[in-house]
Amino acid sequence: MHMFTSLSRVLIVSAAALSPLAHAVTPAEQLAGYTAQAGAAAQPARGQQLFTTRHGKDWSCSTCHTATPTVDGKHASTAKVIAPMAPAFNPERFTDTAKTEKWFRRNCNDVMGRECTAAEKADVLSWLLTLKR
Repeated sequence: MHMFTSLSRVLIVSAAALSPLAHAVTPAEQLAGYTAQAGAAAQPARGQQLFTTRHGKDWSCSTCHTATPTVDGKHASTAKVIAPMAPAFNPERFTDTAKTEKWFRRNCNDVMGRECTAAEKADVLSWLLTLKR
């Protein structure tokens, strides 16, 4: 019984830790969730650097999304057009938490060989939110 109680507490704490992201529907809400998870303020300059720099792999985020993510990009392998990353230029960006997590997981792995931390996601998203029309 004790093991079940401990497992239940772990699941409840884990769900609570994710709750800021579970209900996010705007880029600002998702940023708030990542910032809360990271336990530190997001740093847009660090997000821009992460986005435009290679991290020991062949690609950076900007390889496909361009160094100015206010315009369409193109996937390096498939040549598929990718809509702008900056929410001001693509209102659909960062409005679906599951989709955001899927793409962060996939793209961070492609670029860095690992998943991004909550702080890295917050930094990148905070930079993207500074890009205005």
